[in-house]
Amino acid sequence: MTDYAVVIPTLARDTLADCLAALAAATGPRPREIVLVDDRPEPELGALEHGLAVLGDLRGSTTVLTSAGRGPAAARNTGWRAVTSPWVVFLDDDVQVGPHWCDQLARDLTEATPDTGAVQGVIAVPLPGERRATDWERGTAGLARARWITADMAYRTDALKQVGGFDERFRRAFREDADIALRVLNADWRIRQGRRTTRHPVRPADRWVSLRAQRGNADDALMRQLHGADWWEKAVAPRGRFRAHVALTATGAAACALAAVRHRRAAAAAALGWLAGTGEFAWTRIAPGPRTRHEVATMVVTSALIPPAAVWHRLNGRLRHRGARPWAEAAR
Repeated sequence: MTDYAVVIPTLARDTLADCLAALAAATGPRPREIVLVDDRPEPELGALEHGLAVLGDLRGSTTVLTSAGRGPAAARNTGWRAVTSPWVVFLDDDVQVGPHWCDQLARDLTEATPDTGAVQGVIAVPLPGERRATDWERGTAGLARARWITADMAYRTDALKQVGGFDERFRRAFREDADIALRVLNADWRIRQGRRTTRHPVRPADRWVSLRAQRGNADDALMRQLHGADWWEKAVAPRGRFRAHVALTATGAAACALAAVRHRRAAAAAALGWLAGTGEFAWTRIAPGPRTRHEVATMVVTSALIPPAAVWHRLNGRLRHRGARPWAEAAR
C-alpha cells in the first residue's frame, strides 16, 4: 500500500466536523498524515477543536496550520509542502468521503502507473427528490461532471513539486484546480479517474449567491492569459453565456445612452431588446427549477444583474492579469 496524506483547507465551517467524521469512519488503510489548513485571516484559538474531536485515533497524526486568508490555492500549498507522503489527497471541508473510501483510495493509488500524476475521485451531489432542484442546487450538481476538481483529488507529491503547486493568484475556489491539472498534464504526467466516491452536499446559500459567483470571470481572464484562448477546450470546461452577457450588457447600456440624448424610439427598441434577452435568460433558469415565488423572484432580479456583473469582473480580470507570467516564474 502506498502511503498518503490528506490535506483539507478550511474556514472552520460547520461542515468540517462531518467531513472529518466521515474520514475517521472510512474503512481501509489510514492516512499517514492529515493536515488541516485554517485559511481565515485571523483564526480563533480553539475554533477547530470540535472538528478535531471526531477524528478519534487519527487525531495524533493530524496537524493544524494557518495560511492567513490567502485563499484555497495558497492553503493547499501550505498543506502539501508540510507532508512527507508520496501522495497527497486534497479534500474540501464540506465533503463527506464514502464508508469504504480508504479502501477504494488504496486501490486507486496502487493501480496508478509511474507516469500518473493524479487520480480523481468520483463526486456525488445529492439533490432533493421531492421537488425540482433550484438554480443553486443544479449548479452544485455540476461538480459531479467536472474535471479535476479538488473536492477529492489525489496528486503525486513529485508532480506537485515539479509544477510548483497551486497558483496562488486564484484567490477563490474556482479554476485553480483546472489550472494545476493543465500544468501537470503539460509536464507529461497523466491524470486518471479513480473509483472512490465522495459525497458533496449542497451548501445553504442566500438569493445573491449566483451574483457573487460572477467574480469567477476574473479567474477566467487569468486562465486565458496563462493557457491561451482555447483553454476552455483544454480544460473541457463549459463556456457558459459570457458572450450573451456582453451583448445584453451592451444593449442595456445603449438603451440608457440613447434615452439620455432623447433618441426615444431607438432607446425604446434597445430597451425592448434588453427586456427580451433578460427574459430569455431568466426563463432558462426558472424553467427547470421549482418555480416557487422566492425562486422566480430571485431568478428575475439576478438575471438582470448577472450580465453586467460578469462583464465587469472579466474586464477587471483582464486588466489585473494582463502581464501574468506562468506560476513557476511568478512564485520565484
